[in-house]
Amino acid sequence: MRDAPVKAVFFDVDFTLIYPGPTFQGEGYAVFCRRHGIDVDPTRFPAAVLAASSILNDDHDHIYDPWIFVRYTRRIIEEMGGAGERLDACAQEIYAEWAACHHFFLYDDVTPALRELVGRGIKIGLISNSHRCLASFQRHFDLRGLIAAAISSSEHGYLKPHPSIFESALKLADVSAAESVMVGDSFSHDVEGAMRVGMRGVLVQRSSCAPHVPSHVPVIRDLSELAPLIP
Repeated sequence: MRDAPVKAVFFDVDFTLIYPGPTFQGEGYAVFCRRHGIDVDPTRFPAAVLAASSILNDDHDHIYDPWIFVRYTRRIIEEMGGAGERLDACAQEIYAEWAACHHFFLYDDVTPALRELVGRGIKIGLISNSHRCLASFQRHFDLRGLIAAAISSSEHGYLKPHPSIFESALKLADVSAAESVMVGDSFSHDVEGAMRVGMRGVLVQRSSCAPHVPSHVPVIRDLSELAPLIP
């Protein structure tokens, strides 16, 4: 990474700082579906998520629209064998519950990494594509006092990788793109989107199944590896 001093590090939230518990795994989806009279096979959940992923990767002009995520969730249910007139209602319930912090867990490496950066005088920001309240997120995971700026696509109106959400986050933190780094688990949404506005990017690959990325992009397995990359 270049030697220019970094004044701010921005983080994606879902699958970078937190991960879903059983509510959003196969058995959890089956519970939602049963409430709506829908039968699904929980063992098909991993393959269903992969089959539905193209919906989130489509362009959509990067405008935030809840129905993108509802359609994504509905497709997962369908790929698990679900059918019937209650599909949309079930998908909407799952989408709404995704915003609730108690369904999620903070990765163990998060708090130490954030505290180390803040201790070095670096501002911490959050840029999330979800509709989760980021103030509630900070309270629930005891991150208050560590976060200098936070913005979600649901309040901003555009999804990453649209440049305006990064630019708005930079403005909130009162830093320039050249002074900032974006850390996230999606190369196209987090890293590539940030680099287009002049930020630097670091990809977090927490799983062994990850896409190929250009050699000039730093890749880490967890956030304990981040601090040495920040000049």
